[in-house]
This record gives sequence, structure tokens and C-alpha cells, in this order.
Amino acid sequence: MAEPAPQSIAERASFEHIRYAQLWEDADLLVAAMPQRPGATLVSICSAGDNALALLTLDPAKVIAVDISRVQLDCLRIRIAAYRELTHPEFLELMGSRPSARRGAILARVLPRLDEPTRAFWTAQTDAILAHGLGGVGKFERYFRILARWLLPLVHARKTRDDLFVSRPPAERARFFEERWNNRRWRLLLQLFFSRFTMGRLGRDPAFFDHVEGSVAAHVDRRVRHAAIANDPAANPYLHWIIKGTHGAALPLAWRAESYALIRSRLDRLVLHEGPIETALGPGERADGFNLSDIFEYMDEATFESVYRSILGIASPGARLVYWNMMVPRRVPAALASRVTRLKEVEDRLKPKDKAFFYSDFVVEEVRA
Repeated sequence: MAEPAPQSIAERASFEHIRYAQLWEDADLLVAAMPQRPGATLVSICSAGDNALALLTLDPAKVIAVDISRVQLDCLRIRIAAYRELTHPEFLELMGSRPSARRGAILARVLPRLDEPTRAFWTAQTDAILAHGLGGVGKFERYFRILARWLLPLVHARKTRDDLFVSRPPAERARFFEERWNNRRWRLLLQLFFSRFTMGRLGRDPAFFDHVEGSVAAHVDRRVRHAAIANDPAANPYLHWIIKGTHGAALPLAWRAESYALIRSRLDRLVLHEGPIETALGPGERADGFNLSDIFEYMDEATFESVYRSILGIASPGARLVYWNMMVPRRVPAALASRVTRLKEVEDRLKPKDKAFFYSDFVVEEVRA
């Protein structure tokens, strides 16, 4: 009897609800790894849209934001409306980066800029937006909110949590982590909260772990150590949100004051596409750069090779493929290795700076001419 064809991630996981209400990949690395050529055509996995917006800072001719989930594209649609309507401080309040007593009034100004289906979708999310900000209403963000509000207070006092974000030299960061943070309760929390079972049901979809081997908790432990010691937590917006539920002094690239006006001036260069990434371009079109997020982690080897081959079919000579691995190692399939070059120097320069610390690898590959 023939083996059944493997199901795609769209068939194995649910995409009817907001999975990610903000991006959990470091746009600073992405922008630095992309071709630095004004007028380029760039393709980006949308997710919540923040990194597609960040790519506008490169002065491309076009950024195509693609996703198989309409609701994730809706996250970008409301961001576009917010950029057009709001000042930068108002935007941060709406997103949840900053506390706000006027989030309802701010949201009411943004909603009329949306088409009717998108406006109806976000109107139904009003209570959650008022409580947590637009960047806090996804399943992944709810998962971290459980950690920050209910579990971490059982492990560390508020002062310890605040002190994690005091800027220190690396040796002092290591001492703080070992002496004040890495206690028995923290290690138990890692084992329970960051298990495959818990994360699959409360954070990511269980199907996202189909190709993962090894302990998720052990992986998180290693990456938290890296974020707390090798890099400065005070400069890490992702860690700050996970631990405290808002951003601190540091912000993701697309949410920074110095990026805001520039991105707003280029919003008309965004194109939204619902469907697989290999369908994002029209006949004869080619792209110069691809933000592939961590999509290859969710694919078996055969599907990975098929999708990678399709992407090469719409890539210009010299195009860059940029993507992350968390726990499933993925690089150019062996059958296609002759068609790309690994940019190891770029990877080695950028990877240690990755503030989205839970990824184990950052990959930059260039299509050969």
C-alpha cells in the first residue's frame, strides 16, 4: 500500500486565530542580511507584519508580505492603518509597548481606515486590545503573559525581575544570572512551562513540533542563558516583553521613533498576498531577497526541498534567502547546494547579536548567478 502524502502545515495546524500578534524575529539581523540595494523587490513572510514593515527602511521598490493566514495579514493591515493615522507615541500605546488609558480612543481612530471585513475582525478583538495592546492579543503572547503574570512572581521577586534589565558588563551579568536568577524554582519552571506539551498547547501549535528532536526546555535554557549573559538584556525588547509584558527602553526596529516616519512614507510599496510563498510573484517576476522566517522548521525534508526549489525559481541572481532555525536544522537541501552560496561571514557577524534569542541558527544564503 502506498504511503499517504505528507500534509502541509496549513492542513496540520490551525490558522483561524491570531497566532503571533507581533514579530519574534530580530529585524535588525534581517535588514542587515538583506541586499543593500535601493529599488529591490523583497518577499517577506508576513506573520504579524513588523518585519515586512522593517524592510521598507531598505528603500525597496516593493515588499510583498505573504502568509497562508488571512488573520496574520490582518495584523499587517491594521498596522498600516495605524502608521497612517497615529503619532509614534500613540502607536506604541496601541501596540502595548507602553501603558495607556486612552487605547480605546486611539483604536477608534484607526478602525475606520480598514476595509469592512478587517474592521469587523478587529472590532471583535476590542476588549483584548484594550487590555493587552494590539501586540499582545495572539496565542504566543498569551502564553508569555501566563508566564509573566502568574508564574514568574512565584519564582522571582519584582526587584529581581527588574534587575535583570539593569545594564552590566558580561562578567556581572553572568554573576547575576547564576546567583540571583538561576534558582531551583526557575529550573523547575523551565522544565514544566517550556515543555513540548505545554508550549504546543498554550504557545505554538503542536504541529510546529512535528520535526523537532530533543528537549524543548533544554533548548530554552541554553538560549535564555545566552540572552542574559552574552548580550545585554537591557537592550532586548523581546526578553523585556516576555518577562514584563511590555517593551522597555528598547524597541523592535519597525516600532522605533527613528524608523516611524520613514516607514510611513513608504507604506504604498507594500503588497499583501494570501497563499504559499512560491505563489507571491506574478509571471516573469523575480525577487532580490526573501525573509523566510522559520517556515522550513515545519516541513519534512521532501517538502522543504520542494518549497526551496520553488523559491529559487522566483529568485533573481544574487538574491538572498534569510531564515531562522529554532530546533530543526535546515539549510539548503543537498540537491540544490550548487545553486546557492552560504554567506558564512554575514551569519557569523550577525548571529551573536540576535535579540530574538530562542533561535539556535540564523541562515543567509545567496543565489548564484
